[in-house]
Amino acid sequence: MSIKGNGSPSGSYIRKLLEHWRDFRLKLFFEGILAGAFAGLVVVGFRLVLAWAGPARDRLFGALRSSAPGWTALWVVCLIGIAVILAWLIEKVPMSTGSGIPQVKGILAGLLQAASWIKIVGAKFAGGFLGIGAGLSLGREGPSVQLGAAAGQGVSRLLGRPALEERYMLTCGASAGLSAAFNAPLAGVVFALEELHKTFSPALLTSAIGASVTADLVSRFVFGQGPVFDFHNIPLMPFPYYLLIVILGLVVGAFGVLFNATLVNSQKFYEKLPLPARLKPALPLLTAGVLGFVLPQVLGGGARLINSLPQMHYALSLLLVILAVKFLFTMLSYGTGAPGGIFMPLLTIGAVAGTVYGSVAAQYLHIDPLYINNFSMLAMAAYFSAIVKAPVTGSILILEMTGNIEQLLPLITVCMSAYIASDLLEGKPVYDVLLNRMLARRRPIPEQALPQPDGEMQILEKVVGLEAPVCDKRICDIDWPEHSLLVGIRRGEEDLIPARDTVIYQGDYLIVISGSGKLSRVHSCLQELTGEEKTVS
Repeated sequence: MSIKGNGSPSGSYIRKLLEHWRDFRLKLFFEGILAGAFAGLVVVGFRLVLAWAGPARDRLFGALRSSAPGWTALWVVCLIGIAVILAWLIEKVPMSTGSGIPQVKGILAGLLQAASWIKIVGAKFAGGFLGIGAGLSLGREGPSVQLGAAAGQGVSRLLGRPALEERYMLTCGASAGLSAAFNAPLAGVVFALEELHKTFSPALLTSAIGASVTADLVSRFVFGQGPVFDFHNIPLMPFPYYLLIVILGLVVGAFGVLFNATLVNSQKFYEKLPLPARLKPALPLLTAGVLGFVLPQVLGGGARLINSLPQMHYALSLLLVILAVKFLFTMLSYGTGAPGGIFMPLLTIGAVAGTVYGSVAAQYLHIDPLYINNFSMLAMAAYFSAIVKAPVTGSILILEMTGNIEQLLPLITVCMSAYIASDLLEGKPVYDVLLNRMLARRRPIPEQALPQPDGEMQILEKVVGLEAPVCDKRICDIDWPEHSLLVGIRRGEEDLIPARDTVIYQGDYLIVISGSGKLSRVHSCLQELTGEEKTVS
């Protein structure tokens, strides 16, 4: 097991870092607070412009309904102009396309090169505002995660931190972005660990908590301390209804697999569409222009639609129409690659599907209609868990977004049911699928034609899973990846210096350094050695 390279940081820096690992974690915590504050300000600004755009769009369509046809024609021209701007932003800053979460995952895994953080913030902010503001069925959460990650990178650069610390700041910023987007600090932390890293590292955990809580404080100062969704006073469901909860999770889990497959097919559809690249975003934008007159509920991310479900008594037929149109319009919107996420639209689809499920159960199974809102809330969590394959994040996210702590048991039940259904149908995590497609569309370059500098040193932390290949083996008996060096093992509260005869046990945290140029290969090998599910296939 060896590592070469003349990049920064120096060997003395690495030795000092490992000797003072606790101090390093404490420093990351305070730097995470800075990253969280910066990310919180950026994301709050993004939320403010989107909060203005939604009502402004409603007023616009209200005025167009009663105005001369010429004004509608002018709006059509504006939509085409927005499409051209969106395509131009994607061309100039390719990393700003789509959700942004796959890009963050790719950077953290060493599979993608981080773009200029200033360009990312500018392009994502402007593109998200134009696309979502014009009515595309896209959400603010994916852009918020990427905006937060870019802000974290910016803090690292402004503080002059080495590359190995920058990955921590990217994670802190991403956690803070989700926290500020939804007033959900715990979900932001868990999302960073469960989805972005798939490991619970103490250093990541403490720094992400600092960032997420700070960003949430910034968000609540501006938007208030109430939950994002208005699902207050929801009663506890009787235990005889838990069979319906399990069935709901299984059904929604199956539809989550369909969501992922359709999302990929929507991207393939646009790839084959015989239109100039700069006009492809015009298709969903013009569709939004039509839907604004006939079914405005499906425009935008859908937060207002979710909040209207507990108060409005939609007819079952209208709910089915909204569900179908929202699903198809989300696919049409995301397939273009316009800056915007699927997080909020999928929660909206889940909420409407849960309302349909509850309404059908009330009508035909004679359950108390009082519990229809329960099914709406539960279906949101189930749909997220099936699509993202992150049931812990799904449970906590909906818990924080609705402010119903007493609903924890039914939330966990429905999330695990949906996760199992998705797993049985061989569903893949949507952000891993999107990252795989992003990597596959890149022009293949022969490996021998690429420069292979080790570059700056990076730290990888991996927890050894149950029955992992390295379990109960001596370090000298393990086939470690080239260009890597195991420099530390954390076992409980004890920090060990690795020796040849040191035995690795389940639950150990392995601290490995690698050069940036080899990071993706080392990361992939370590995933296999520690029994971690691979990010990409």
